[in-house]
Amino acid sequence: MARLVVLASTSPFRRELLARLQIPFATAVPETDESALTGEAPAATAQRLAEAKARAVAQRYPDALIIGSDQVAASGGERFGKPGSRENAVAQLHQMRGKEVVFHTGLCLLNSATGRAQVCCADTHVGFRDLTDAEIESYLDKEDALNCAGSAKSEGLGISLLSYLRGDDPNALIGLPLIALCGMLRAEGVALP
Repeated sequence: MARLVVLASTSPFRRELLARLQIPFATAVPETDESALTGEAPAATAQRLAEAKARAVAQRYPDALIIGSDQVAASGGERFGKPGSRENAVAQLHQMRGKEVVFHTGLCLLNSATGRAQVCCADTHVGFRDLTDAEIESYLDKEDALNCAGSAKSEGLGISLLSYLRGDDPNALIGLPLIALCGMLRAEGVALP
């Protein structure tokens, strides 16, 4: 019998991405503190939180393959999380215009029966155009990006804010690196084409 696959996330975007693999899965809410540790690099934060999310639901699913993912956007020494408000989204987009922002997407596949955790980070380098104030306002009038790291929803109208995307997996920017996940699932015996 196939082991249960659990997505430790409330993100509809991650759920849609995982559904592309056409394997049955459940979802669970991970109760985790998503704060960065002092001095922690953005990629390290993303990986640590991805594993923390998977481990947060492991007790409820003692014989499952649990997927955790987290994303941290950063440019220079500045981090960009989910803005939560229009005012914060405007401020983020002002800070990011004309710059390259790296979206670090941490991924963990935890075998809760054995305790084995496979963890990696997929980076996407995103160039933001030198946006005008009017373009930022127009974008936020049309796109609900308040729950997206960096306020830019690339799978929607946010793509118009960008000058380039560079990375190994286009799904990583949306929140779940499927190429890496497929390798992890295969290593746990999950049959994928």
